[in-house]
Amino acid sequence: MKTGATIVIADDEIDLLGALKQSLVDEGYRVLAAANGSEALNLVYKHNPQLLILDIHMPGLTGHEVCRRLRREPRFAPIPIIFLTVDSRIEERVTGLDGGGDDYVVKPFDLREFKARVRALLRRSGAESPVREETDLKVGALELDAKRRTVHHDGRAIKLTPIEYSLLRHMMARAGEVVSVEQLIEAGWGHDRSAGSANLIRWHISNLRRKLELDPLHPRILCTQSHFGYVLCSESHATTP
Repeated sequence: MKTGATIVIADDEIDLLGALKQSLVDEGYRVLAAANGSEALNLVYKHNPQLLILDIHMPGLTGHEVCRRLRREPRFAPIPIIFLTVDSRIEERVTGLDGGGDDYVVKPFDLREFKARVRALLRRSGAESPVREETDLKVGALELDAKRRTVHHDGRAIKLTPIEYSLLRHMMARAGEVVSVEQLIEAGWGHDRSAGSANLIRWHISNLRRKLELDPLHPRILCTQSHFGYVLCSESHATTP
């Protein structure tokens, strides 16, 4: 698909960086490569890409630090971020997702899976999707503005990543209903289901709870239905404002 979406990718392994850049260029993307975190930040500030791919363990600014800096800036906070890491420990993945990452890929990886995750995040952020009308939603104190892709809770703006927005929208449209993990994977990653997983859903739900719940350990909005999935709990079902 020749989308022309701009992607910034940063990795201090030059051979891998070149191979990943070429694989994405072959898919029709405009790819800007950086060998470290500082270069990646400069490219983001200059080109405002639709996707950022960051190796975590780079000299100088790490991928985590680049992500944290961008998430603090309203203009760049919505950019979806994929982390690359050689560390398969769950703690590493949790740190990345908690720090604002949308997805992670553990090295070594299959290029087909890598490109599927890229397509999924670009589609979720709207960079690979045709313009379509979506309906605003209101569930209790939660309000979703489809045109602006914003969410407010009790009048307070909630900063969400593209995946978090897609998952929350899917649940708001089905407030009071049990939504399975498989349904959430499809909502978050579409037809590229291999890019999603139950673990990713669990961490994104955890992040949403921290942003929405007064007590994330005892959720009253995003509730777990044991063995079945999740429920957006509210006194009222989804309505259009």
